[in-house]
Amino acid sequence: MLKGRRCLTAKCAMERRAYPPGEWSQRGRKVSAYGIQMREKQKARRIYGILERQFRRHFREAAALRGVTGQSLIHILESRLDSVVYRLGFAASRTQARQLVRHGHIQVDGKRVTIPSYRVKVGQPVSVKSDSREMVPIAEAFDAARRTGLPAWLERDEEQMTGRLTRLPSVEEVQLPLKEQFIVELYSR
Repeated sequence: MLKGRRCLTAKCAMERRAYPPGEWSQRGRKVSAYGIQMREKQKARRIYGILERQFRRHFREAAALRGVTGQSLIHILESRLDSVVYRLGFAASRTQARQLVRHGHIQVDGKRVTIPSYRVKVGQPVSVKSDSREMVPIAEAFDAARRTGLPAWLERDEEQMTGRLTRLPSVEEVQLPLKEQFIVELYSR
């Protein structure tokens, strides 16, 4: 008996429970409205890989624009260069897209851009540098992207490894598990 006799009863210490230890731990905790809003903001930050200061700056820009603030925030986040590179299929993840941009493998309007937060305008061509096209991570990500398809707000030339933002996406098209209204409510306090 490696665990002892007690593990043959219901009081076995090795058994995992779905709740933390303690006398009052089995009660459900109600999450406050602030907690829900904060969780949505943190979720958005993690999805896009943005630090708090930069996210707050993007929100201020979205609030200053005309129209719905939550939708403007999604437009700003989706038009970042690292996000466009990821959505075009040049990278397998947003962090890999960020790294490709930082290392100078991506061009916008034929010029090298090394700033992941660079805002791509509608119609600007985004491409992979000609000598970087044969890199294994880029080639693998591009092959996987060919099979999965492309979002409706982007177009891609597969032979030239270029793409462009044709229009800004709607919130429904982005299909992220986010409720941007909670983020707006959080920052409107």
